[in-house]
Amino acid sequence: MTDPGFDIIVYGATGFTGELVCRYLASRTSADRPVNWAMAGRDRAKLDRLRQSLGLSDLPLVVADAADAGSIKKMVSATKIVLTTVGPYQKYGTPLVQACAEAGTDYIDLCGEPLWMRRMIEEYEDAARRSGARILFSCGFDSIPSELGVWFCQQQAIKTFGKTMPRVRSRVREFVGGPSGGSVASGASQMQLVASDPALSAILADPFALTPGFSGPDHPSDQTYETESDIGAVGPFMLGPTDSKNVHRSNLLMGHPYGKDFMFDEKMVGAVPPSAPPPSPDQLPQPGEGPRLDLAAGRFDILFIGEDADRREVRVAVTGSRDPGYLTTSIMMSETALCLLADRALTGGIWTPGAAFRGDLVQRLEKYASMRFRVE
Repeated sequence: MTDPGFDIIVYGATGFTGELVCRYLASRTSADRPVNWAMAGRDRAKLDRLRQSLGLSDLPLVVADAADAGSIKKMVSATKIVLTTVGPYQKYGTPLVQACAEAGTDYIDLCGEPLWMRRMIEEYEDAARRSGARILFSCGFDSIPSELGVWFCQQQAIKTFGKTMPRVRSRVREFVGGPSGGSVASGASQMQLVASDPALSAILADPFALTPGFSGPDHPSDQTYETESDIGAVGPFMLGPTDSKNVHRSNLLMGHPYGKDFMFDEKMVGAVPPSAPPPSPDQLPQPGEGPRLDLAAGRFDILFIGEDADRREVRVAVTGSRDPGYLTTSIMMSETALCLLADRALTGGIWTPGAAFRGDLVQRLEKYASMRFRVE
C-alpha cells in the first residue's frame, strides 16, 4: 500500500456524533501534537460549513458516499485510519469494512449491532489479518466502559488475591443521557433483521456470539428483573447484551486471562418492569439528530463486582461526569484512534479496544474524558 496522506479521516463528520468527534480532535491536536486529519461525508457544502465553524479553513475535506464503492475505496486509500460514525452499520458499514480489510487501513466505529459485527468477523477477519488492518468495533459507550471496567476489576483481583475472578457483575448505578437518532436507527435495524429471520434472536441472546469457535458456560439472563441481596432491584440495561458480547470477545482475544469459564452480566440498578408502552417513532430523534436531553447534565456510574466460589469480592467503579453516549463517546472514539495511530505493533485483525489498549486507554480516558476508575 502506498503511503497514505492522512493519519485519520472522520467519516460522517456532519452527523451529531461525528461533529463532536471533529470538535474534540480540533481541540486535542495542535502544533505540538500534530495529527494530519480530514473530515469526510456525502455533502461537501455541509462539510465546509462545519470546517468554517471549527475555524480550520485549511482542514482537508473528502467527499465519500456509502452507496459509491469507488469513493469509499478512494477514501480508504488516503488514510491510515477511518473513524466512522455513519450508521446503522448494518445498512452502511459493510463496504467500508471490506475496503479497509482488503487495503490494510485501520477502522474504528461506535457500532452496537452485534448481528452485523458477527458477520463482519466471519467474512473479513482473515482478510484483515493478511493485510494488517486493525478493525475495532464498539469504540464508544458500548462497550469501552464495560471492557475496561472488567479489565480494571481483574487487575485489582490479581493484586489482592493473586488471581482473576471467574465472575464479574456490572451494575449500572446511574446513567443520565439519551439516545440520538443514529442509536434509534441502529436499534430498529437490528429488530428488522430479527423479524426477517427469527433464528437470529438466538444469536442476540448468546453472550458468546462474537467469539467464533468458543462458547463458555451458561449465563444468567440479563433480561430479567430481580432483587439482589447486596444491590437491590436490578433489571435489563439497554446496552447489556452488546457489552457482554464485547467483554467475552476481549477475553478471547487476550488469550482468556479471565478463564474459559468466565461469566459476565450487566444490569441497571433500580430498574422495574415498564408500566407504559414504548414511545412511538415520531417521539424519538431522527438519524443525524442528537439526544433530546441536555448533554451538559449527563453522567454515569457503573459498579463492577468480581467474585469467586469462596465468596471473595473485588469492587471497582467506573464513573464519568459527561453525557455518556455522545460527549464521552466522542472522546473515547478519538482517543482510541490516537492509541491506534501510536501503536504500530498491534497486528491485523478484528479487535476490541479493551483487548487492544487496556491500561493505556484507561490512562487516556482519565486524563481527557473526565472518567475515573477506582477501587471501592
